[in-house]
Amino acid sequence: MPSSPPKFLARLTRLSVMPRNILTAVAWPYANGPRHIGHVAGFGVPSDIFSRYQRMAGSNVLMVSGTDEHGTPIQVQADREGVSARELADRYNRVIAEDLQGLGLTYDLFTRTTTRNHYAVVQELFRALHQNGYVTERSQLSAIDAATGRGLPDRYVEGTCPICGYDGARGDQCDNCGNQLDPKDLINPRSKIDGKPPKFVESAQFFLELPAFAEALGSWLQTREGWRPNVLKFSTNLLDDLRPRAISRDLDWGVPIPLPGWSDREDKRLYVWFDAVIGYLSASVEWARRTGNPDAWRGFWQGGEGDSYYFMGKDNVVFHSVIWPAILLGASGQPAGSPGAYGVLDLPSEVVSSEYLTMEGKKFSSSRSVVIYVRDVLERYGADALRYYLAAAGPESSDTDFTWEQFVTRNNTELVAGWGNLVNRTLSLVAKNVGSIPAAGELTGADVAALQASRAAFAPIGDLLGRNSQKAALHEAMKVVSEANKYLSDQAPWKLKDDPARRESVLHVALQLIDDAKTLLTPFLPASSQAVYAMLGGQGEWSGQPELREVEDLDGGPSYPVLMGDYKTAAVWDSRPITAGIEIAPPTPLFAKLDPSVVDEELARLDPGE
Repeated sequence: MPSSPPKFLARLTRLSVMPRNILTAVAWPYANGPRHIGHVAGFGVPSDIFSRYQRMAGSNVLMVSGTDEHGTPIQVQADREGVSARELADRYNRVIAEDLQGLGLTYDLFTRTTTRNHYAVVQELFRALHQNGYVTERSQLSAIDAATGRGLPDRYVEGTCPICGYDGARGDQCDNCGNQLDPKDLINPRSKIDGKPPKFVESAQFFLELPAFAEALGSWLQTREGWRPNVLKFSTNLLDDLRPRAISRDLDWGVPIPLPGWSDREDKRLYVWFDAVIGYLSASVEWARRTGNPDAWRGFWQGGEGDSYYFMGKDNVVFHSVIWPAILLGASGQPAGSPGAYGVLDLPSEVVSSEYLTMEGKKFSSSRSVVIYVRDVLERYGADALRYYLAAAGPESSDTDFTWEQFVTRNNTELVAGWGNLVNRTLSLVAKNVGSIPAAGELTGADVAALQASRAAFAPIGDLLGRNSQKAALHEAMKVVSEANKYLSDQAPWKLKDDPARRESVLHVALQLIDDAKTLLTPFLPASSQAVYAMLGGQGEWSGQPELREVEDLDGGPSYPVLMGDYKTAAVWDSRPITAGIEIAPPTPLFAKLDPSVVDEELARLDPGE
């Protein structure tokens, strides 16, 4: 037998203890208004639950995103409000960043697409694609708004699908049959802005040659394991009808086209969807520059050193599972060509798409007042109540409906009467009868079984969180809470006045179960978990929170707010023994019980006329 292990075994040993690099790439919200809970149900809360768990499990996490600030939607809203596109983007960039901070989303960098850093990264990828022959100039019929003369994005043209007859197809695809479309293909096309037919004019544009990537994308998709079935099936089906896709438009608001004869034109810009998906890379580059190590982004993007997870709603799947991988391949010199300035870039490990969240049986619509803004929920009910509802009843794998009645019921029965009651009654008993964490005496079979079950929950719940089965993970975590409540009721320490040693053992076990549950619930309920940590004598930060920081543009542009944070806190995904003797004060309630009248009040806000 050799005196030292074989090289491959030594490498496996090193790999087993090295932390994983995890890129959490979160869909970029449009900066044309405040976000409603339907938005954060898809991109926001799921990505943060995943990132918090991965940090607790020891991974190196880079969670990036920002506001998407180019394109017609911004211009349309700016016109409505009588301001410039930049003024509108500035305003809602701050509003959205503040709301996401309030929701506790732990971005390592939440930035924006109007930074000079972003422009530079987008233009470099465009150059690489163009030099490798994957971006070509073509003439096409472009949709123009008849009233303003501005180009209309594909998604701002609706009509009847020429393939399946669905009246509600968009200019880029039909959600009913899943086929790619072009605005000029639609039957009876109309503008989403004013409902009038658009004009179609001949115009020179740049196209991404998607058919050149069909074979490479197909081979890659066949290797994807663990993806949600609807995402993988939809993505694979798209490969049968890949067409060249325009990546420029007749606009004056966006990233300039970095080619001679084009860069100075005021009427041509790169299309918003092209620059937005590149934002994941540009945000990573900006984060690295801001943290003092300009090459730090490479460990999340190159050489297969990390895994990347992209979070979004299902209407964005095509951009992340087909178009963005094609851009990454082409800019990396694959299937042919040479890598661009950013080298060979890794493809996504997984596209994590949520379905749609409706509200009281209706599709969210700000214009029709069918909307619940994130800020309003945070102000009235707090972040954890909303996070809990979206994790427990959100659209993880199927369309789901938000109702105020269900929100109130879950808050009162699961958070208040379940988890909150366990913490409150246990700590109240300890504060009243002992004043500190009691030492455990001799443990009974029931004590040992309860502790073992609690410790054993970490592995399966962690596995579920690692696979983004968050609804199932939360269900299992709340089962731990339920079992802890049952243990406390069965052992009834309030009846053990004549046996203080046994009472203290029971309370010690109950506090250990609470500490474990606090850890298991941290990805979902960071604010209340921090409160429980402090109640049990913890010092400092248990679950980190994002900070809103004012920063200067790294390349001389205007200053702007970003979300960043130091998330290297005490939270670890493991059962840690509690320490006897730590003082326990009378607790304060973790959650507020909601009066049933909240349902009528909120429904009245949705429809003031009733």
